[in-house]
Amino acid sequence: MLSDNIKNLRKSRGYTQEELAIRVNVVRQTISKWEKGLSVPDAESLQRVAEVLDVDVKQLLGIEVDVEKNHGEVVEQLARINEQLIIKNKRAYLIWKIIGIVLVCFILFNLFLMVLSYAAFETVTNVESMEVIVEEVDTNIEN
Repeated sequence: MLSDNIKNLRKSRGYTQEELAIRVNVVRQTISKWEKGLSVPDAESLQRVAEVLDVDVKQLLGIEVDVEKNHGEVVEQLARINEQLIIKNKRAYLIWKIIGIVLVCFILFNLFLMVLSYAAFETVTNVESMEVIVEEVDTNIEN
């Protein structure tokens, strides 16, 4: 995969992410995102990375493409990688959204139980108070 190829080639050449970023004219975080598979370089950046790492673009992509003749195939491969990345990110977003909804429901349910128990406690306290008042009234009536 592209991310692994960039990382392995960078390390084999002895570059840090910062050094590669400077040579490619991007920020270090961009190199990090490429290596983590969170984003992919555009065709121009991919070409610069290949030049800096002294490899062919096809080696970075891990495909057999004649870059000189089939620039469109490189663009297509980058588009496919980008689509896969988008699908992966959508799945991760959906999972986190579901986890968030479940957590909110759990918290709301617990709040509901707390309010319900407070109301029940108040009812019991009020009933006990009423019993005390009734006993006082009965005592006063008897006297």
